[in-house]
Amino acid sequence: MTRGFPVAEFKSRTARAQALMAKHDLAALLLTTEPDVRYFTGFLTRFWESPTRPWFVILPATGKPVAVIPSIGAALMAQTWVEDIRCWRAPDLKDDGVSLLRDALNEIAGGGRIGVPSGLESHLRMPLADWARVQDGVHATVGDDAGIMQRLRAVKSPAEIAKIEKACAIAGRAFARVQEIAREGVPLSQIFRDFQRLGLQEGADWVPYLAGAAAQGGYADVISPASDAPLDRGDVLMLDTGMVWDGYFCDFDRNYSVGAPADAIASAHARLIDAVDAAAAIARPGTTAADLFHAMDAIVTEGAGGSDAGRLGHALGMQLTEGLSLIPEDHTPLTEGMVLTLEPGIETARGKILVHEEDIVITATGCRFLSPRADRDMVQL
Repeated sequence: MTRGFPVAEFKSRTARAQALMAKHDLAALLLTTEPDVRYFTGFLTRFWESPTRPWFVILPATGKPVAVIPSIGAALMAQTWVEDIRCWRAPDLKDDGVSLLRDALNEIAGGGRIGVPSGLESHLRMPLADWARVQDGVHATVGDDAGIMQRLRAVKSPAEIAKIEKACAIAGRAFARVQEIAREGVPLSQIFRDFQRLGLQEGADWVPYLAGAAAQGGYADVISPASDAPLDRGDVLMLDTGMVWDGYFCDFDRNYSVGAPADAIASAHARLIDAVDAAAAIARPGTTAADLFHAMDAIVTEGAGGSDAGRLGHALGMQLTEGLSLIPEDHTPLTEGMVLTLEPGIETARGKILVHEEDIVITATGCRFLSPRADRDMVQL
């Protein structure tokens, strides 16, 4: 599979964004976060891990995006389809891109309205003091982006879906090798390190997310770092990973039993698979996020309204979690091209749970699994 995207992909994204901008009377979009910048430019780098430098892209009402970035990124940005690249030498303790950004916004937006993503999961990623200076210096009204970025990124192109599916296949191969690294007596921390190694061996660019647990009769949470405690017979081992290939995530987990699982654990695991199947059976255009929640919740809690985890899945793409949540209050209709996780959890004892997660894409007539399906029977270590 080819890395990156053809220019036609970015032209299409830009055209769709500009049509929505015209509808909402926006002269420009100001983008400041890694996925939003990459969405329109293809600018892929792990340098965003450094919080020192801000990065900006302005999408005008017509024409190509304009990059206003630290000079250290000029060579890489020049490899994208973006031609107008304006740079400053960063970090600058007195004027860290503020004047350059302000002047670009005034030139591009004029006196029109500037939209900035402002809803759930958005953030500014620049110093608030500098943001205040930018707003004071622009001759325009600055407000929210009318949800344009969230709406655009919610529906993936076939090329984006292919990258997510490749990331899922890589993780699936790593999960299939867990028996090589996990057995009674092996510390959980060692399993975490070895699983990340397996992901890289199988083709992941990096493994930025790995969580999990190992305990008797289920586990208490699904976000803890690994301890040095060794696996014991009767433990349930869960590994939940977000591996990345060419800038796109997978996000799914697998549960394993150290030795034969107790009947209650085996039954709970099978019900989780049944819950995923129930949601997948109704996942199609027009079904809502809430509908998927209720389909799974009817099986794992008999309709009690879910657990303290808060949701039973979410959208997925350039970020591990993005966009809609599978909760009773989210009535977002599903659309062809959306990529989602189905993530039911079930209580196995007081303070103990099992969680299972799969990745799907919404098609014209239903859904298709992107992650290789788990069996109803737990894998034994």
